[in-house]
Order: sequence, then structure tokens, then C-alpha cells
Amino acid sequence: MVALIASGLGSVAGYGGGVIIKPVLDALHIMPVSTISFLSGCTVLTMSAISLLRSRGNGVVLHLRTTTPLALGAAAGGLLGKWMFELLRERADESMLGFVQAVLMLITTGFVFFYTIEKEKFPSYCLISISGCFLAGMLLGIVSTFLGIGGGPLNVSLLFFLFSMDAKEAAKNSIFIILLSQTVSLLSALAQHNIPSFAPHHFILMAAGGVAGALLGSSIGKRMDNHAVEKILTGLILLIIVINIYNVICFGMDAVM
Repeated sequence: MVALIASGLGSVAGYGGGVIIKPVLDALHIMPVSTISFLSGCTVLTMSAISLLRSRGNGVVLHLRTTTPLALGAAAGGLLGKWMFELLRERADESMLGFVQAVLMLITTGFVFFYTIEKEKFPSYCLISISGCFLAGMLLGIVSTFLGIGGGPLNVSLLFFLFSMDAKEAAKNSIFIILLSQTVSLLSALAQHNIPSFAPHHFILMAAGGVAGALLGSSIGKRMDNHAVEKILTGLILLIIVINIYNVICFGMDAVM
């Protein structure tokens, strides 16, 4: 249910769903933090693939000239973010790992929330430099892969700020970035044999939730305008902030004890 709801909302907003799945499952404590990060990434990957297929011909432009180098940069940054995550996992227990991720996610989503509600007061640009797009994507990939969220909120904010996209354009292009970066992240994990243990039925159910959520989100998104999508963006970020505050407190207490 978490994967289904998160993927449905994430498909509409361009968040991918990982930014919801990760903190919610962390709060429920139903599996280890590292396992949640991996399964969240797999769910986001299935959701993004189905969502893009369903959104073909919907009139929303996919800006491949700028989004492709951005996505490639996110994929490259994802490898570095994955290395940083594995390094921390080797040196800290699950409680400390969860605490670090929750704190960083709280800071990140707090920044995104502030920008989203005040973005009309900030300038926006139309970045066309391929190298600039690649570097911006690389930074996105490092942060999103380390946190195990797919990068959705950061992607959307960056697409608003650097490329002057509207909400629906940012959502579709964000999903494309997530698809490529999560594919590279999964292939890297398979090649390095550092996949955490997980129950097969958890993987199957979460992937199925990602597919169903993508289909549902694509259907809903066609009936929404940019203003409605922006409202969903703001509401989701606020919800994520509240959940992350709870996780910071819980993981912090566990780490101290």
C-alpha cells in the first residue's frame, strides 16, 4: 500500500515515490534501513518506466537536449552516492545509518519546501550548457542515491530553477532523470554484489505497487492542470517533513541507546 500510494502521487508530481516510501517504511521499522533503500530504488525504477510509457503523446514536452545530460550526470553521481552509502553502512549500525539519512532528508526537503512556496520570488534560468547540466545532475545523483529517494523533489526544484519548466513539464522530465539514474544504480549494485538481503514477497509487492501507482498516477495526471500539480507538490513535501522529524527523533534515540 505504501508503494502504491507513493508511486501514484509520485507519478503525478514527478517525485518518483522514493521520497515517500523511504521515510514511511523507516518510520514503520518493518525492515532494515539498507534494505528499504534498495527496495525503494527498485520500486521507483518500475514506477518511472511505466509512467514514461503511459505519458507518451500526452502533450507534455520531454526536453531531451538538456534532460539527457542532466540524467547522465545523475547516474554518474549516483555511483558516488552509492559508494558513500556503502562506506557509511560498513562503519555504522542501522540506527545511526537511519539517523544520518533522516537528518539529511529533513534538511533537503525543508529547503525544497521553502523554495516551492516562495519560487515566484526567485529568478529562473534556461540552462543550455551540456557540461552545466551534467554537473547539476551529478550533484542530484549523489544526494538522492545516498538518501535512497530517487531524487524527485530535488529534480523538480532544479527543473523549476535552472530550466524554467512548468509543473507538468518538470514532473515528466524528473521521471526521465529518475529512470536513468536508478537503472545505473541497480546495475552497479548487481555488479558489485552488495545487494542487501530481503524477503522476495516484499520485492514483488513493492514492485507491483510501483506499477499500479504509475498507471493510477498517469490517469489522474491527465485530468490535472499545473496549479493542481503544484498543490500536490507542496502537500507532499510538508507530509515528508513531518515524517522525517519523527524519524530523526526515533533513530536518534535508538542510536544513543
